[in-house]
Amino acid sequence: MRVFVLSTGRCGSTTFARACKHLTNYSSGHETRSHLKGPERLAYADNHIECDNRLSWLLGRVDERFGDDAYYVHLLRDPAQVARSYNRRWKKRTSIVKAYRDGIHMSPGEPNSEEWILEFIDTVTKNIELFVANKSKVFTLRMEDAEQEFPKFLDWIGAQGDLVAAANEWSIRHNARETNFWRRSFNGKFIRQLRKSA
Repeated sequence: MRVFVLSTGRCGSTTFARACKHLTNYSSGHETRSHLKGPERLAYADNHIECDNRLSWLLGRVDERFGDDAYYVHLLRDPAQVARSYNRRWKKRTSIVKAYRDGIHMSPGEPNSEEWILEFIDTVTKNIELFVANKSKVFTLRMEDAEQEFPKFLDWIGAQGDLVAAANEWSIRHNARETNFWRRSFNGKFIRQLRKSA
């Protein structure tokens, strides 16, 4: 059994992977094989949860290799928030939105703008939606609703391990410069909910 968390990026995928590291019946990682090519790129171990936004560009190969046998999570966040986060990353050497504009659209002379980012977000979201449309094991989780939805995800995959520690990861800033959405929003309610269900 493998679980693939598909997203645009900048929507909590690093936190998702860190939270899942507290599970004892799954391994978990974030972009663990993104540097590989050929068959090795998708050679994920069984009982593994992988969060990798670049899989949205490899969905044909994912379908060929795993098809309907895998579990798929579509991780979403308000597009305006995703765009705001990506807008700070134009100067990064491996900026995926810059690659989208410069490489896919062949428009390297265009100025950096949220308009390009919003188009990137829309494209990736539609790619994922089309991919999961014919899959039988799909879980949609909005970052803004993780307080209610992450425990349901853990139940959906039959997760075992330290579920309270997994919940604690959502109150820690991972791979973010912006104000901590999770600490601001949850105020410990998420952790108390998991303790009740444990």
